Amino acid sequence: MEQQPIRPTWSRQIEFTLAGIGCAVGLGNVWRFPYLCYRSGGGAFLVPYLLMLVVLGVPLLYMELIVGQYTRRGPVHALANVCPLLKGVGIASVAISFIMCTYYNLVITWALYYLFSSFQSPLPWQNCNNTWNTQNCTSHFTNSSYSSTASQEFFKYKMLQQTGGVDEAGLIRWELFLILLLAWIIIYFCIFKGVKSTGKVVYFTALFPYIILIALLINNVQLPGALDGITFFIVPDWNMLLSVEVWVNAAAQIFNSIGIGFGSLLAMSSYNSFNNNVLKDTLTIAIINSLTSLLAGFVIFSAFGYMSHLQGIPISDLAVDGPGLVFVVYPQAFSNMPVSQLWAVMFFFMLLCLGLDSEFAMVEVMVTSLMDEFYHKLIRFFKRKELFVLAVCGAAAILGIPCVMQVGIYVFQLMDHYTAIVSIMFLAFFEVIAICWCYGVTRLSDNLEEMTGKRANLFFRVCWLIVAPVLVGVILVFSIIQFKPARYEDYVFPPWAQGVGWLIAMGSIIWIPLGAVHTLWVLPGSFIQKLKLSITPGTLDGKSKMAYYERGGRDANTGLAVISSDIHLTEKPPLQTHL
Repeated sequence: MEQQPIRPTWSRQIEFTLAGIGCAVGLGNVWRFPYLCYRSGGGAFLVPYLLMLVVLGVPLLYMELIVGQYTRRGPVHALANVCPLLKGVGIASVAISFIMCTYYNLVITWALYYLFSSFQSPLPWQNCNNTWNTQNCTSHFTNSSYSSTASQEFFKYKMLQQTGGVDEAGLIRWELFLILLLAWIIIYFCIFKGVKSTGKVVYFTALFPYIILIALLINNVQLPGALDGITFFIVPDWNMLLSVEVWVNAAAQIFNSIGIGFGSLLAMSSYNSFNNNVLKDTLTIAIINSLTSLLAGFVIFSAFGYMSHLQGIPISDLAVDGPGLVFVVYPQAFSNMPVSQLWAVMFFFMLLCLGLDSEFAMVEVMVTSLMDEFYHKLIRFFKRKELFVLAVCGAAAILGIPCVMQVGIYVFQLMDHYTAIVSIMFLAFFEVIAICWCYGVTRLSDNLEEMTGKRANLFFRVCWLIVAPVLVGVILVFSIIQFKPARYEDYVFPPWAQGVGWLIAMGSIIWIPLGAVHTLWVLPGSFIQKLKLSITPGTLDGKSKMAYYERGGRDANTGLAVISSDIHLTEKPPLQTHL
């Protein structure tokens, strides 16, 4: 590993907290949580959700932030240091973040497209008097499968101009392509100086969405029918708690919302000062993330209640999951509100801010990890870090071009299904095993004490050792058992497309076994010795291997089995193994 001369740190610690909130709070809080809550028993869903937050979300976020802050490295080297056998988990998290940033930016592109369109009067999805509308267009939601709403047709026929399936590539949507480039330009100028520029941007992008959410809520609750929507959202159906699926959904939502396994928060915490209070940041990020989900639920369902009141259809027919909620259903609500352009502009600007924060984090994982590994080579080639960041953004923009073709919605759905649903659970499981079991709870507590002067309490140690590994394992098994092939609305992807999806998934998962094989290959000794070394922190360090050879695997004075783990990190003490 090539050492950076001085590792930068956040100018103020609040900047990391805001960046962490921005990373955790994303579009899933707006389009996923409200739907899950409605489908899983309303207010009753909050019981498993809050329980999983306490025993899974907070402990695992705490674990990641400790490892990142202590090692002061991105996920690749952090995982290689704590458990060489599973160093591939770190590489896999970088791979999954890069894959996600190529297609996640499409959502930012859509938000910008809708934002620009919101300045028109009337709103272009407000009626069916447009050139792209079909004879089946209606301005109201109906239960009929033969008609489509004005907002559906705007999304499908105006913005996407989508083809009939993944077999038909169609043409590049030049409007979307130019907006995609604009999105990447915005992202580049927000992160090109690293934490020094990102730290300033997050003051706005992390805080402003809350102003808009509160403004939307104040407006929505005054509309007729809003109370019915909120009641529908929170009234508990306690019988749903008997369903295993509801508990697994609660755990998965906590897991994906906070971003365990993506490496983003681990990478950002590596820029913290060594003695920063990790627990304070952990609780702040986790609690605000969950409160945001609840706030978004009230905003969304108060609008659904209003639409139900106006159009005389059940709220259950309005509630949908995913992009359709924020780009089809909710925009339809604006068309019936007073000053519809104002609320549309505010809402899509909020989506832009939420998307940008998450995108910053994904790109930062890639940049941090490559700079940790190849700092001098990259600086020698690119001359400046800013040019290297530009190259990363440019590469991701090029790989995102298929998403702005007419087939783009199918590419997006395929990549999202096999990356965010399939890959991440494998990564998360092995990350928990690497840190909680291989590295060990005792070492993790020792590292925390070295940084803050206090060890982890009994609750966190039990969660790390028993609760988290078991729960993540259960979620992984349940995800495999309940796995369904990717689909978009009523369209089922053909077998060859499913195969491509699995290749995308393997693009990240494959690094876990490859990393294990490589570690066993380079370590000295017999297979059993290699195996023991591979789960000993720091053994991939050159000095450690030499020390092991010179001492015959034992301490010269005590005769006890030992392996040195001098991991020399800038501006902090070496990693302690306490064997």
